[in-house]
Amino acid sequence: MKFTPSTARLSAFTVLIASVAFVACTTTVPETGRKQVNFMDPAEEAALGFSEFKKMKAEKPISGDAGLNAQVQRVGKRLSAVMPVPNAEWEFVVFDDPTPNAFALPGGKVGVHTGIFQLTKNDAGLAAVIGHEVAHVVARHSGERMSQSVVSGVLVAGAGYALNRDGGNGIIPTAALGAGALIATRSFSRKQELEADRMGAIFMARAGYDPKESIGLWQRFAAWRSANNSGSSGPQFLSTHPLDEKRISELQQYMPEALTEYRPQR
Repeated sequence: MKFTPSTARLSAFTVLIASVAFVACTTTVPETGRKQVNFMDPAEEAALGFSEFKKMKAEKPISGDAGLNAQVQRVGKRLSAVMPVPNAEWEFVVFDDPTPNAFALPGGKVGVHTGIFQLTKNDAGLAAVIGHEVAHVVARHSGERMSQSVVSGVLVAGAGYALNRDGGNGIIPTAALGAGALIATRSFSRKQELEADRMGAIFMARAGYDPKESIGLWQRFAAWRSANNSGSSGPQFLSTHPLDEKRISELQQYMPEALTEYRPQR
């Protein structure tokens, strides 16, 4: 491979563009103070959330269970009062889906599967689930991941061009760079999950729910995954979610922080 001045200039220019974008779009995650890069506008994120949630309501069956709906509305109302979501138009919907899952979209749109109630057990457990999901929105994790993908793509493309120019065999080095970017992105996803756990515990505490219930929730989730052979497969560094014992350990570490915010409601 011949590394010419032109390829050197291109590589330097690529790094410069990525660096400028990094500095210009750096924001701070609420509660944790972590610096992040996010190119997305909060209003654009919310618009995407509104559009996607509308599609989901049209495509997924909505539960008619009065008890589950009342619980979700009750918990959602208390949590929405303490969770700072940009451009929020709060909406909490129970979807008739047996998988133990929940999600939140930018703009305050929250979906809860009927299957999650086997693990939440009570209002505090449900608050832990919703608090975690909305924490992703508060921290603007989706926009951050999109922005990170853009930066990684620019860097890999620029480096790949330099490696492949002038007849050099840069296929393997470029592939290695791409794999490195993928692992970095997945690692970042795990960090986001742990950050959402921490923030969710704080939000549920502020809403008057005992944050220690979040630890119980993940312990029950770990037991469910073990019983249903749904545990993580492969090495943890290739997983987008932390292993159960890791997130439980992290929650225990940050629990004193959340407990300082806890004021039980009667």
